[in-house]
Amino acid sequence: MNRIGFLISTILVVLALASSTLFVVDQRQFGVVYALGQIKEVITEPGLNWKLPPPFQNVSYIDKRLLTLESADTEPMLTAEKQRVVIDWYVRWRISEPTEYIRNVGLNESAGANQLNRVVRNAFQEEINKRTVKELLSLKREALMADVKKEVLDKVKGTKPWGVDVVDVRITRVDYVEAITESVYRRMEAERKRVANELRSTGAAEGEKIRADADRQREVTIANAYRDAQKIKGEGDAEAARIYADAFNRDPQFAQFYRSLEAYKSSFNNKSDVMVVDPSSSDFFKVFRNGGNASAPAKK
Repeated sequence: MNRIGFLISTILVVLALASSTLFVVDQRQFGVVYALGQIKEVITEPGLNWKLPPPFQNVSYIDKRLLTLESADTEPMLTAEKQRVVIDWYVRWRISEPTEYIRNVGLNESAGANQLNRVVRNAFQEEINKRTVKELLSLKREALMADVKKEVLDKVKGTKPWGVDVVDVRITRVDYVEAITESVYRRMEAERKRVANELRSTGAAEGEKIRADADRQREVTIANAYRDAQKIKGEGDAEAARIYADAFNRDPQFAQFYRSLEAYKSSFNNKSDVMVVDPSSSDFFKVFRNGGNASAPAKK
């Protein structure tokens, strides 16, 4: 029984020693082997590797992928005309030489990000001091980012290389500080209101002009139409009078009879109409007394 327990214990110890001597390097990482605090080996290819068991040798990993560093502070910077602006930027970088990186920067990615953040900010401050706000917002911004990238590369690849490579530097936002932004917005709002009021005044004046012109044209059109209507009506009345006169001249007796009928029709338009006259002495009923002959003498 003791032999079985001893055998199992021995196997477990051997497995523990084997696991402490074997390690796997991922394709996204560098494997750095340390021997008593000194860098013994840097493994750049993925796969299974071995080392001496701790404390003789230890291994740590550093990311080899493309990393992104974004600006975290909102401290304003001064432009060439002493305007305070706030910029947002980001940097794409990677660790290219892990040995130099560990010796000159740190043991992990955050150490490089912290130092790189200070270098990039100082470079931006130096370049922005040379440029105006208009240049920051124009096509010259590309030149600014290129100059910042060059300064950062000169710093990280100087006398004490960091072992990193800066791939790209970009500005995502350029804005005034909050106090200036509020002032600019108020001025813009006032200017827009002034333009709006001016446009409304111009529109009201144009509207009054159009309405006055429309009213004038309306009155002229109505007057012309009334004039033409009266002219046509007069011509029609004259033509009707001519036709009536011509017809009545042909038969005066019929004309007198027709006028009498029209008079009777107008006098007795309603059933309630009443007229008190003397038929024997009134000319109004002459046609009735003469049997339709208005020119015949009345019978006694």
